[in-house]
Amino acid sequence: MLKTRFAGQSRDICSGPMLGNIVFFAIPIVLSGFLQLLYNAVDLVVVGRYCGELYVAAVGATAVLINLIVNVFIGFSVGVNVTVANLLGAGKHKEASRAVHTAVAFALICGIAVGVIGFLSSSPLLKVMSTPDNVIDLASLYVKIYFLGSPANIMYNFLAAVLRAKGDTKRPLYILTVSGLINVVLNVWFVASFKMGVAGVAISTVISQYVSAILVLLVLMRSYDCCIVHIKEIRIDGKALKSIVRIGLPSGIASSFFNISNSIIQTATNSFNSSAVIAGSTAAANIEGFVNIGMDAVAQAVITFVGQNKGAGKYDRVGKTVKICALISIISGVVIGTLVTVFARPLLSIYLPGEEEAILCGIVRVRYMCSTFFILGLMNIYSGALRGFGSSIAPTVVQVAGVCGIRFVWIFTVFKKYHTLDALFATYPITWVFTAAALIFVFYKIKNEEERIVGFRK
Repeated sequence: MLKTRFAGQSRDICSGPMLGNIVFFAIPIVLSGFLQLLYNAVDLVVVGRYCGELYVAAVGATAVLINLIVNVFIGFSVGVNVTVANLLGAGKHKEASRAVHTAVAFALICGIAVGVIGFLSSSPLLKVMSTPDNVIDLASLYVKIYFLGSPANIMYNFLAAVLRAKGDTKRPLYILTVSGLINVVLNVWFVASFKMGVAGVAISTVISQYVSAILVLLVLMRSYDCCIVHIKEIRIDGKALKSIVRIGLPSGIASSFFNISNSIIQTATNSFNSSAVIAGSTAAANIEGFVNIGMDAVAQAVITFVGQNKGAGKYDRVGKTVKICALISIISGVVIGTLVTVFARPLLSIYLPGEEEAILCGIVRVRYMCSTFFILGLMNIYSGALRGFGSSIAPTVVQVAGVCGIRFVWIFTVFKKYHTLDALFATYPITWVFTAAALIFVFYKIKNEEERIVGFRK
């Protein structure tokens, strides 16, 4: 097991008070998520105030497409997290070191692949997604520039996963603070002063991504444990890569299907042929991210805590971790989601000042999403617990069938018949309920079976 002394205090994930360790682990992730969303919000606010609704719609129209391509590869960061956490929990420091160096090399390969695929396929895919004619040129410009930052984006996510695997969540926060401030300053400068529109927002994002990648690499190069990165040792280790891919590929596939279903929803949103609908949905989606911050942080915590305790053979702590994380996720989701739902109008007005039609569209989405977000949080807790436990296929199958399958059917039946915003956004909570229930059942079935086998061997 690894005692963390890099997060500002000594903390052992495999022993000590569960609630305190989880909370202290998650708080920096919450702050990191808040800052990331705040910076993204600044992107939209700056574009909305200086360029107008059309430019907000253009940036929003690219979100699903970017996630569709990028998240397939970022899924491998889950494999990095679980692989390193398992090895650290088992005390296999040499193997952990090889896994870290493999992660660096693999991140570079994946980053270049994402950049090429995204740059070449973005325009055709935006057309397939029925992006409105008055938006598509701006959206295409934004997304092509964005994908130039893919190597840095992937590198940061892989190496931040290494830091989380050993319990260090503070330094990713510091890195994000620096890169995010650079992004905000450049946004205002490029958009407000130089009138660069969506190109200015995209260039600012790319620059900040390379800053974050360089900083996280420097942090690991100056570490004092087995996770230190030596440039000369950066190479692919077959065994480590196999573990990363075995766990990360299903996560990436699940994320890909998730985003394919979201792209269908984006296409359905575009089918209203209204920049107000797209802009309202974009602003609402950004606000929803703030509701999901705490739940997402706990979902990341559950991967590391389950991963290390599973590696150490402490199954009792695995179960306690999942229950505590589930409870935290439900409480935070209900409280914050309710507050955002109540104050939806003034919050949307920050993004869309004076755009009444877009605000009304955004309110519809917020009402369906934020009031039920705690179900999504519960779903992600048990999905993360399964992956931390080393089971990567099961959550993928459940999520693809539960989220994507039901969502496909709903869009092509109910939404096609009624074609309203209510019929569109209701698909989210409906799919979350079925998927969360299935993941809870599968997790306890797999956990109990492995505990039985381990107990029998002993």
